[in-house]
Formats: sequence, structure tokens, C-alpha cells
Amino acid sequence: MTDQIYLFIFGLILLIKGGDWFVDGATAIARKFHLPEILIGATVVSIGTTLPEAMVSAQGALTGSSAIAYGNAIGSIICNTSLICAISITVKPGKVDKKSLYLPVIFFTIASLFYSLTAYINGHFSIFTGITLLLMFVTYMTISVLSMKKGNGLTGKELKKKDKQEKNKEKSVPFLKSILFLVIGATVIAVGADLLVTNGIKIAQYMGVPETVIALTFVALGTSLPELVTAITSLAKGHGLLSLGNIIGANLFNLVFVSGIANVILPFDVPASSYIGGVASSLVVDIPVMFLVSAILIVPTLIKGKLSRWQGIALLAIYAGFCIFQFTV
Repeated sequence: MTDQIYLFIFGLILLIKGGDWFVDGATAIARKFHLPEILIGATVVSIGTTLPEAMVSAQGALTGSSAIAYGNAIGSIICNTSLICAISITVKPGKVDKKSLYLPVIFFTIASLFYSLTAYINGHFSIFTGITLLLMFVTYMTISVLSMKKGNGLTGKELKKKDKQEKNKEKSVPFLKSILFLVIGATVIAVGADLLVTNGIKIAQYMGVPETVIALTFVALGTSLPELVTAITSLAKGHGLLSLGNIIGANLFNLVFVSGIANVILPFDVPASSYIGGVASSLVVDIPVMFLVSAILIVPTLIKGKLSRWQGIALLAIYAGFCIFQFTV
């Protein structure tokens, strides 16, 4: 058990350091190309922080565990939005470049509607569903890259001004070094998350914690730790918009990338471990909560162009209620 404790602590250290390198690399790229941090967060950073979810879902699909593949996608979106992003908003609300939000929000809305309608109408996720989701992922990344190259109205005066100020304060980071930070950071995050989750489960089992509690805490929250570490690191370094972009991008990737891979590996039915009024609880609670927390985060932000502390508090309250429901029903 001593070995598991050491590995658990080592995994936490890797997560923290990996998140630090990842944020440094992402912000350096944003400064070099005069790109909004929120866009970098919604693309490059999101891919790296979604790696643990992708690994867990793929493993679940390979072993025939549809509950892991399905619950990991929906559960991670709820956790990312109503816990991780909520903490960031509560600690440091602020203005947002609405134009940079449009692309990830549009794709997330389309993907979530497609995913949800498939669940409600078919009750089954086929290979066709997986391929469609992966095509959405490719399309989103292609449009994002083209938008970055063309500018597409995404370069703001405030970002250019900030870029000049930062160049006077900091030495310019070589582009290849920034890419290296991203790659190494993503790898270290993935390894750290795996060590933390695997050994955390073993420690919990040794202490006699029920398996349902282990699944809800160590698996669901464990795979979202990279987003949490990135959010905290971004706030500490003064890059709050990078955190918001990362959450929105990660939520999109949980549907189109993580779920897409799982569906292609092994098609599965919507899990029905419990029922409410004769309907699977995942259809009655999980998907509606996903839409609710997403709406609270996105709609007011797009209307007012800023994040408010009340959004963070409301999201945290919803997450608390959601967890209580999972424990009691």
C-alpha cells in the first residue's frame, strides 16, 4: 500500500507540472501568432487535457463496458462545466471575446444535439454515430486552423497591446520550444492522471470504500483532473480565458473525439443501470443536466460578453445536487 501512496503523490506532481508546461506552451503560441487565448484553449489545450478521457473510454469500449464509455463523456462535461469552470468563474469572473466563442459553441451545440437525439431515438450508438462524431472533430479542427491562419477577425486590439507588453517583460520563446512544451506537458498530464486514478482506486479499495463511490469520484473526477490543473494554472498565471476556452473545447472533444473513438471501437446501447418512471435515468437526468449547465455557462456569456460570479455559484450548486442524486438514487 505504501507503493500506491507514493505513486499517487507522484501522479499528482506530474499533473501539476504537466499543466504548468502545457499552459506555458499554449500561451507562447497565442502570443507568437497574436491569437486569442480562448481559441488556443478551445483547440490545442483541449486535446491534451482530453487525453485521459479518451484513454478511459477506449479502454472501456475494448473491454465491453459501455457504461464507462457513455458515462465518461456526459459525466466529464458536467464535471468540467459545473465544477472546474465554475471554480474559475467564481474566483475570477471577467470579460470574454464573444467572437472567439462562436465556433466552439456552435460545434458543441450541434454535436450535443446529435448525440442526445441518437440516445433518445435509437437508444444505441453505432459505428456510423462514431464516424459522424469523428468527422465533426476533423471539421472543427480544420475550420479552427484556417481561422487562425486567416485571422478571421479573431485578432483583437487588446490582445496585440497585451502581446507588446509581455514581449517587453518576457524573453521570446522559440516556436519549437513552445510545441515541445505542449507535447511533453500533454504526455506528463496523461501519465499523471493514469497514476493518480489507478492508485487512487487501489487505496480506496484497501480502505473499504464502495465501488460505486470509487467510480463516481476517482474515475469521473480523475479523468477531469487535467482540466482542473489547467484551470488553476491558467488562473495563477493570469490566463483565465485560456481556462474557459479549454473547458468549452474539452466538452466538445468529449462528444466528438472521445465518444467517437469509443463508438467506432465497439458500438453500444445507452446504459440503463437505473430507471425513473420506466425510462433510463441517464436520459432523464444526465443529458438534461448536461444541457442545463452548458446553457448557464454559455448563454449569459454570449449575451453580455462577460462571465459573472453568479454563474459559478449556480453551477457549483447544480453539481452538488447532481452528486447527491447519484449517491442516493
